[in-house]
Amino acid sequence: MRVFFTGGSGKAGKWAIRHLQAQGHHVVNVDQSPSGLDCPELLVDLCDAGQVIGAMSQFVDAAELDLRTGVPTYDAVVHFAAIPRVMIGTDGECFRQNTLTTYNVIEAAVKLGVNKIIFASSETTYGICFAEGDVKPEFVPVDETHPTVPHDSYAMSKVCNEMTAKSFQARTGADIYGLRINNVIEPHEYAETFPAFMENPALRRRNIFAYIDARDLGHMVDRCLKIDGLGYEVFNVSNDDMSVGITSDQVIDRFYQGVEVRSAMGANETFFSNSKAKNMVGFQPKHSWRDVLR
Repeated sequence: MRVFFTGGSGKAGKWAIRHLQAQGHHVVNVDQSPSGLDCPELLVDLCDAGQVIGAMSQFVDAAELDLRTGVPTYDAVVHFAAIPRVMIGTDGECFRQNTLTTYNVIEAAVKLGVNKIIFASSETTYGICFAEGDVKPEFVPVDETHPTVPHDSYAMSKVCNEMTAKSFQARTGADIYGLRINNVIEPHEYAETFPAFMENPALRRRNIFAYIDARDLGHMVDRCLKIDGLGYEVFNVSNDDMSVGITSDQVIDRFYQGVEVRSAMGANETFFSNSKAKNMVGFQPKHSWRDVLR
């Protein structure tokens, strides 16, 4: 597939693009800074609707010019570009850019006839990650039916983006899938950061004790590209196990007393349920911090 990928210069985007390329997809990275990846790139301000639709409807390299078949179209759009969290700039600017870029990208895609759009939503939509104080989920494991009541501008922007996507899907019939991505971990980060999580599991409370390996996130994007006909859907994206060394029973006892436990949990099972992604698109994460640390 020819894929218009926004935000490929970021932490998650680089790994996703590498994985998609390994599956044979032709990926064009669209960002405000170069990625260093071996793929065509366009430097675009996604807050400018004209630049977005222009980028999505132009040549990207000399090889396309040599074909003499006109500007090639895209089979899919993957939208990862965003201000990645609050407390980088102002809250309002985080909300403005994240909502505006998502609107511009999806609008351009559907106007140009792209029928597969995947966008990055977030674990923060459940209102836990950036809440003031200790906010607990209403139930565990947290699945896609859990209420989304954000406490911060980043999470607010992601909830708005989900409704934007749902509205465009209703109007156009395109397949638009949102990924509620948990805390993205690169392979080198296991040895660097996870020993502290083993020592103090409370460090992972705001991430619902979960994580997603950057390589497995790329696999999830590829699975969504290959599954058609779902309309509008959102999926939690996480690895199968928790990011702490204690058991699920110990996590519940220490952090989730009084929280409804809706299903029996394995000793190491993630509290950020990925069952829907497995059942509907064939997501099968392969990596774990346990492969690196004992």
